[in-house]
Amino acid sequence: MKTIAYFLSLVFLVTSLAPAAVAKDVKEENSLTPEEELRLEEISERVAEIRAMDFAKMSKAEKRELRKELREINKETKALSGGVYLSVGAIIVILLILILIT
Repeated sequence: MKTIAYFLSLVFLVTSLAPAAVAKDVKEENSLTPEEELRLEEISERVAEIRAMDFAKMSKAEKRELRKELREINKETKALSGGVYLSVGAIIVILLILILIT
């Protein structure tokens, strides 16, 4: 029983410290190139323009086009930032699998 408790405490310790260590490496590796920084600046300016627009005077088609454009911008910015994210549910499932295996 003690060995299981020690093992679980070790697993929780490693899983709590590992993301911080990986995050530091990812930030250094995924530094943006000047072209990517310029593109992100253009995207942020375009989003600011869209937010400044008066949507009450627009037709449904125009609003739909803007929504599509914003979705594409969102996808592009996610691709440029490039991060790996784990949800809490995924972490719980991984821990349960590890517990069941031992």
